[in-house]
Amino acid sequence: EVQLVESGGGLVQPGGSLRLSCAASGFTFRNYAMSWVRQAPGKEIEWVSAITNDGRGTKYVDSVKGRFTISRDNAKNILYLQMNSLKAEDTAVYYCRKGADRGQGTQVTVSS
Repeated sequence: EVQLVESGGGLVQPGGSLRLSCAASGFTFRNYAMSWVRQAPGKEIEWVSAITNDGRGTKYVDSVKGRFTISRDNAKNILYLQMNSLKAEDTAVYYCRKGADRGQGTQVTVSS
């Protein structure tokens, strides 16, 4: 059974940073590309970033380019999202995703 458990969210001031983690189990993590998506209140789910199975390739939605960094540790089965220079519009529940599977999410709130 695929399990994805996100953590690291919280309340941060504009301009601050957070690092999200996603602990994966129930599948061979190193074999799969992974992604982060988010859902802001009242809005549809938005794809944020993706990374290839070996970590060599990454992609980002334009709104986070230069501020967010996706990475992974295939030895520990963990996916990361480093978020810097956070803005109010980054406020959302963030989910890690493997195909159609996703975790329970972690809330990120950017507010002064």
